[in-house]
Amino acid sequence: MNSDALDIVLVEDSQEDVDLALHTLRREKLANNIFVARDGEEALDFIFCRGTFTDRSFDHPPKLVLLDLKLPKVDGMEVLKQVKSDPRTRTIPIVIMTSSKEERDLVASYNLGANSYIQKPVDFDQFRETVKSVGLYWLVINQPPVVQASQPLAGAAHDRH
Repeated sequence: MNSDALDIVLVEDSQEDVDLALHTLRREKLANNIFVARDGEEALDFIFCRGTFTDRSFDHPPKLVLLDLKLPKVDGMEVLKQVKSDPRTRTIPIVIMTSSKEERDLVASYNLGANSYIQKPVDFDQFRETVKSVGLYWLVINQPPVVQASQPLAGAAHDRH
């Protein structure tokens, strides 16, 4: 596997959910390289290669983003909106994993471009099985689009000196 390849960005502020997801993904050998973002701002900085992540490249996007909706600093809906509205990142699959039972969150997530919406099971074993199934589908079964070298955004050319 390419050492630059990143399997998953897990955007989650619950330590319990992070620990369980990481344990499941590694135990099932579905993901080796996982970046955990504790809030939406950190997730956006990581995905958009900015702030403390300027050493990252758009040429190595994550294969999957697991995104909670209720996050500190920047909420999951805003993360989803920004990632799906940028041509450099819009093909990254985003799976919403939330405890929200609100239909409006489900509808809004799909309207903003979510690839899947999953309500987190409360039960430990069901949560583990859900994470395993999501990882298996998005990392093994799903056929992702071919990633092309990143193109400068329109208007970015004037920034070069």
